[in-house]
Amino acid sequence: MPKLTVTVITRNESANIDAALASVAWADEIVVVDAESTDDTVAAARRHTERVYVRAWPGYGAQKNHAAALASHDWILSLDADERVTPALATEIQTLLAREPERRGYRIPRLSHYLGRWIRGTDWYPDYQLRLYDRRAGEWLSRRVHESVKLSGEPGVLSNDLQHFPYKDISDHLGTIDRYTTLAAEQLQADRRVPSILGVAVHPPLAFLRNYVLRGGFRNGSAGLIVSALNSYYVFLKLAKARERGTRAASEGSGERAPR
Repeated sequence: MPKLTVTVITRNESANIDAALASVAWADEIVVVDAESTDDTVAAARRHTERVYVRAWPGYGAQKNHAAALASHDWILSLDADERVTPALATEIQTLLAREPERRGYRIPRLSHYLGRWIRGTDWYPDYQLRLYDRRAGEWLSRRVHESVKLSGEPGVLSNDLQHFPYKDISDHLGTIDRYTTLAAEQLQADRRVPSILGVAVHPPLAFLRNYVLRGGFRNGSAGLIVSALNSYYVFLKLAKARERGTRAASEGSGERAPR
C-alpha cells in the first residue's frame, strides 16, 4: 500500500494555509516549502506539520520539485494553499492508494469558487490538474507560470473535485492577471514566440466566445460573464505584453525603431 506525501509551496498565505492543510490531515505526511513569507504562514503551517522548510524563491516548477524531493514517500499530492481536498476526494485517493495504482499519475478536476458561487463552466471547469503522481515517473516542468507535471505514461483521471478559492474579489483577480501575464509574456519571449498584431486582435474575442458560449459561462449568471471577460482580458494582456517585448527586442537588435 503506497504511502502519500502532500506537498505545498507557500508565500504569504496565512489567510489560506490552515484550511488547506486541515483538508489533508489524513495524509501520511505533509511537507511545506515556504518562500520567505513576511506574514505568519510558517508558524501556521507548523501547527499542522513539523516538516516546514524556508527556501528562497527559484520559480514555481523548481520549488515544487524541491518539495517533492523532500518527501519521505514516492506518491505525491501537490496542493496549492488556495485549494482544499474535499472528504469525497480524500476517500477516492485513499481507495486508489489502498493497492498499487494502475497509472503513475492522476488528473483531478478543479472547481473554483468566485463571486459567491461555484463556477461550473468557462475555462475554469473542469480544469483538470495533474496533482497526484509518483515522483519516480513525473516531475514539474520549470516554466515561469502555469507549471505542469511531465509524466512518463498516460495519467488516469479522478472523478471528485479539488476545491479552489483563487481570488478574494475582482481587484485581487486583476492584480493576479497583471502578474501572471507578465510571466506568461516572458515565457513566450523565452520560447521565441512573438504574437502578430492579428493574433492580438483575434484571440481575445475568440477566448470570450469559447468561455461564455461554448463552455457554458452564460449558465453561471453574472459571475460567468465576468470570468469569461477576464479570461479574454488575460489572453489579450499576455499577447500584448509578449508583442511589446518582441518588438522592443527587435528594435534593440537592429538599432532601429520597430514597426508598429
